[in-house]
Amino acid sequence: MSHMESIASSAVRAAIKVKASVIICFTSSGRAARLIAKYRPTMPVLSVVIPRLKTNQLRWTFTGAFEARQSLIIRGLFPMLADTQHPGGSVSATNETVLKVAIDHGRSIGVIKPQDRVVVCQKVGDDAVVKIVELED
Repeated sequence: MSHMESIASSAVRAAIKVKASVIICFTSSGRAARLIAKYRPTMPVLSVVIPRLKTNQLRWTFTGAFEARQSLIIRGLFPMLADTQHPGGSVSATNETVLKVAIDHGRSIGVIKPQDRVVVCQKVGDDAVVKIVELED
């Protein structure tokens, strides 16, 4: 089992144990969200695709829209494209801002309610992190 696959398996097992209402997965390629969906969690997976800004010396482009669209065909995945002004770096304040936007989006589509638990799977630097967040409201 690869490292990313074990993280995905752990995220699903943690979500089942704590009876989480949703799993939020930060990804840039969509691979981590697909690995989580592979384990068929009973709760929906909100895949937050972080766009990457690229240049070819003449113009700037960003990737991420294609990856978010491709996630639509996976069972249980609800893709969301993050704002391009919030880069997917290891800055914790930026990750918290994107997490708040993802939780608000989950509330708007009806998968997150007050007092719910949410499992968040993300990469911080070179490490993968699975954390459990209990919402207050």
